[in-house]
Amino acid sequence: MRVLGIETSCDETGVAIYCTEQGLLAHVLYSQIKMHAEYGGVVPELASRDHVRKLPGLIKECFNSANLAWGEVDAVAFTSGPGLIGALMVGATVGRSMAMAWGVPAVAVHHMEGHLLAPMLEEHPPEFPFVALLVSGGHTQLINVQGIGSYELLGDTLDDAAGEAFDKTAKMMGLPYPGGPLLSRLAEKGEPGRFKFPRPMVDRPGMDFSFSGLKTAVRIAIAKQAENEEVSDKDKADIAYGFQEAVVETLLIKCRRAIQATGLHTLVIAGGVSANQHLRKRLSEMAKKENVELFYPRLEFCTDNGAMIAYAGSQRVLAGERASLEVTPKPRWSISELCVPEVL
Repeated sequence: MRVLGIETSCDETGVAIYCTEQGLLAHVLYSQIKMHAEYGGVVPELASRDHVRKLPGLIKECFNSANLAWGEVDAVAFTSGPGLIGALMVGATVGRSMAMAWGVPAVAVHHMEGHLLAPMLEEHPPEFPFVALLVSGGHTQLINVQGIGSYELLGDTLDDAAGEAFDKTAKMMGLPYPGGPLLSRLAEKGEPGRFKFPRPMVDRPGMDFSFSGLKTAVRIAIAKQAENEEVSDKDKADIAYGFQEAVVETLLIKCRRAIQATGLHTLVIAGGVSANQHLRKRLSEMAKKENVELFYPRLEFCTDNGAMIAYAGSQRVLAGERASLEVTPKPRWSISELCVPEVL
């Protein structure tokens, strides 16, 4: 079965075709970063308009790359949420319309389920059950994954997600958008121990996250440093190091709690922040100590992409799920609401 996957939840237009027998046949991705960088962040209306412009050509390119005739798929999957409502509407409308025109099923996919299942695209995928850390610009969640559609939310972010905190902290330091990856590279030049920031919510039980206080602590540190002298490049590097260390150590502590609480020994890390090399290094060290097997998607599938939507969609279609004719994107949609229907 071949499934066309369409991802338009925010500022990246992703299209892919996944085959349940042959694996990933093709995937293409267009990023709007250059356009939004001028404004220092994503402008929702511009994002929606750009998806409209780019999506048709990317779909054609994907079919050509897969050496398939136009419409030669068995189902169409599209991201239905969470995300920007206008951007979601573009992908959902195009996806549902094409499925109808081709006479094939359509399925609405949860964006975070796509990230959660992205490691399944690898040559050696994880086996169920496992603990998943979904860490991105909009979400930081720990999930007990028993199987497709069987998700127990163990911990969630109460305010800023980890990726959001990276971007906002980078902006405080005057780094251009998107600042998160630049902040991580700056941290590599930083001096350990000079700036010590709090590890949010690790002094209380549970697996929820909160990074807004950490962001405030960084703002105060920058302000204090600027009282007597200009904040130098070295100061910024040292602050970046302290900030990144605080985020990473917080994630490590919560992951360890999730592993101990569930008794599982497989950990999946996915989402944009999962590409952070320092986080990967520290998690690998923890995994060895805890006798845990660690899995990631390849770097190109850490950020938003159509391949993860095509794969997640294929599993939903196989389970008998079908989208209704009504297009109803969900800008807010908890992953805990997902379930796999009985096979039709």
